[in-house]
Amino acid sequence: MLSEATVLSSSYGHYEGSGRSITASTWQRPKSHGDFLLLAGTIGLLVIGWIMVYSSSAIIAWDNYHNPYLFLKRHSFHLIIALMAMALAIKFDYLSIRRLTYPLLALSLLLLLAVLVSPWGKEAGGARRWLALGTLSFQPSELSKLTLIIYLAHSLTKKMGRLKEFTYGYLPNFIIIGLFCALILLQPDLGTALFLLMIGCLLCFIAGTPLSYLFYAALFCLPFIILALFKAEFRRQRLSVFLNPWNDPLNNGYQITQSFLALGSGGLWGMGLGQGRQKLFYLPDPHTDFVFSIIGEELGFIGVLGIIFLLGLLVWRGFRTAFRLPDIYGQLLATGIILSIAIQSSINLGVVVGLLPIKGLPFPFISLGGTSLLVNMVGIGILWNMSKQI
Repeated sequence: MLSEATVLSSSYGHYEGSGRSITASTWQRPKSHGDFLLLAGTIGLLVIGWIMVYSSSAIIAWDNYHNPYLFLKRHSFHLIIALMAMALAIKFDYLSIRRLTYPLLALSLLLLLAVLVSPWGKEAGGARRWLALGTLSFQPSELSKLTLIIYLAHSLTKKMGRLKEFTYGYLPNFIIIGLFCALILLQPDLGTALFLLMIGCLLCFIAGTPLSYLFYAALFCLPFIILALFKAEFRRQRLSVFLNPWNDPLNNGYQITQSFLALGSGGLWGMGLGQGRQKLFYLPDPHTDFVFSIIGEELGFIGVLGIIFLLGLLVWRGFRTAFRLPDIYGQLLATGIILSIAIQSSINLGVVVGLLPIKGLPFPFISLGGTSLLVNMVGIGILWNMSKQI
């Protein structure tokens, strides 16, 4: 947990720690070009994602739209926008983000509400998760991940030293976390709601919130989670498939068993780029949530290790940046961003190898998904800015 001896005041102008007092006028941050290894890990994942989106989607795009480059063009457009957003985030001092905390919080909650009640809410696959304006669509739950991290970093820093006070230090944060989760659960999207709950609780724990408070929160949420799991038929089916996918390999267990076949066919070196077979109308959504299965099939175990290495490099450099920052707000913000990327990647990997029930969480930087890519790249831009300050 973070030490309470190092505190950045809410006015951002005074840093205290280890017996020192440095005002904003005298504290000169060291000049740095930023962490190039952090950037290298990100660019490596982006390049592989760009290639694999085309490899896994070309046949589907040709069959449905008579244009094998459709999803590649869409992903390229999203990538350009995301790179521009990252460049902007790099220029934006991370301490100034605190001033945007409450406007971002209000915007994210309004967008989540708009998905449910506005005419721009778009439904697909039985879920209402997107806001659509013409041909453009946006998924507010992805923005909520970054917004919640920014809010908690600000709130936990402001309340540092009083986190053991239930009504002041803990309850307001739990209410905000619960509000985000409830709105997302109504879409319905249990996977993202549980993901936000996990990130929120981890950040509270790292900041110093008593474990007993988090335990009581888990007990409070447990009945709602159980109700959400067993009330919906499709969730009961997913849980049954997770426990034994081979009981129904041609129906409910079809997607995960095809994922197993893709991973198993790859062997050590893979079948070769573009040579995969499961993307030929066997494995559903091979360019979105299950793109990692196609990577395993075409690039083999060596390719999978390469992805894990790049992801590990990114996570390592992200945590390194967090540990070296001189203020608690920056430490919590950086930790939240890198935890979000690491946990989402781990969940996606757990799903495609059958260790977790199927969820709609894309693999960061690789899966097709414009909003997810945009938000994650903004997070990387913030981390890059932070790395320039240490």
